[in-house]
Amino acid sequence: MSARSLNIGDIAPDFELPGTGGRTWTLSEFRGQPVVLVFYPGDDTPVCTKQLNSYNEGLEEFSQLTAQVLGISAQDVDSHERFASRHGLRIPLLADTDKAVAAAYGTLGPLGFPRRSVVIVDRDGIVRYIHRAMAGLTYRPVSELVGVLGEL
Repeated sequence: MSARSLNIGDIAPDFELPGTGGRTWTLSEFRGQPVVLVFYPGDDTPVCTKQLNSYNEGLEEFSQLTAQVLGISAQDVDSHERFASRHGLRIPLLADTDKAVAAAYGTLGPLGFPRRSVVIVDRDGIVRYIHRAMAGLTYRPVSELVGVLGEL
């Protein structure tokens, strides 16, 4: 699985992944509204928990801009359901167990490990923002992401 280079202005690769809520999620179902794709390394890890709780607390701000937030990581749906339940997460968490979506979005590190990344896709399915963390110890704040969405 090779990580390709996805750039701002590219058409976002569509995907279909199982996730929380007992359903399958696709990018294309959100055409007509912006989508914030949150690629995170793992359920119940300290930084990921802080990041997703932060985005969960900011859902109203995302909703005001009609943006859908989706969390994507390599854990399975059962892990995601436990994580979401434990922390009251309302953000759908999608299971990219083979890391194919992470690879398509260029969010895998050199050894195939997921890098904390955020990709914003506009209403027309075009990538408008990409942040791929090098160390993964910090994450993009809600205010920054909402600022980008406000400019779309």
